[in-house]
Amino acid sequence: MDQLQAIRGFARVVEAGNFTRAADSLDMPLATLSKLVQDLEAHLAVRLLQRTTRRVTVTPEGRDYYDKTMRLLRDLEDIDTSFNLAHGKPRGHLRIDVGGSTASAVLIPALPDFIARYPDIRLDLGVSDRSVDLIGDNVDCVVRGGPLDNSSLVARHLGEATMVTCASAGYLKLFGVPAYPDELKNGHRLVSYVSAQNGRAVPFRFEHQGARSEIKVEHRIGVNESNAHLAAALAGLGIIQTFRYAAGPALADGALVEILPQWRPAPYPFHVVYPQNRHVTHRLRVFIDWLVECFPARVGI
Repeated sequence: MDQLQAIRGFARVVEAGNFTRAADSLDMPLATLSKLVQDLEAHLAVRLLQRTTRRVTVTPEGRDYYDKTMRLLRDLEDIDTSFNLAHGKPRGHLRIDVGGSTASAVLIPALPDFIARYPDIRLDLGVSDRSVDLIGDNVDCVVRGGPLDNSSLVARHLGEATMVTCASAGYLKLFGVPAYPDELKNGHRLVSYVSAQNGRAVPFRFEHQGARSEIKVEHRIGVNESNAHLAAALAGLGIIQTFRYAAGPALADGALVEILPQWRPAPYPFHVVYPQNRHVTHRLRVFIDWLVECFPARVGI
């Protein structure tokens, strides 16, 4: 038995909550992972996991073993990191999760610079507006906008994104250009961004001379992915609120027109987030530092 591999496999099962997700995150056959954990339990003569058809539960002995071996794995990672720092550039594999429009308009266009600086780091990008389970899905970090509501995560502020209210030129020709936010309640068609987390439409928000307000009207269409949300406005389906960085090219060529510029919503905060109990490898550290360096200029358009 490769005990180190077995310990890593066991740790992933604990973090993922089941064997299938753990095996997928390790890119390992399920049968191989199951055998590794069984061999580890036989070697220790202790039951680490309680298995049922529905779920896996960590035994008290398993929790104690996990806590102690995680310290060992972190120490090993520290040793590897110190050698990387002393003998070359950071290397290895990073899994990053990012929202749709942020990926296409901000992160991916900037990545050539990161790849040029760190050619030995391999990136896997998960692109979705739906929140992921960083531990269970074995994701190193996520880039997300909005308020933070999970105290078990560590976050670094990346910048503030400008928000705009806009519609296609064709839509405004048909329905007119509203002069005040309240006019959106009268005969206008709104395309709402629907949260992928809770299925609720995000209200249209406005700020004028320090006063903030919201307009909640029944939307004609709701979309739960940011690139598709922008596409709906380009198709003339109605008025949207979105990030200036996402709508920028369409605003520049006239396909979209900003409305109510005096009532722009408050700037939208962005953070890079990672689990507080996850060891921050050298490759993750340089990626986060790079994000902090390049992100503000790209979102604050």
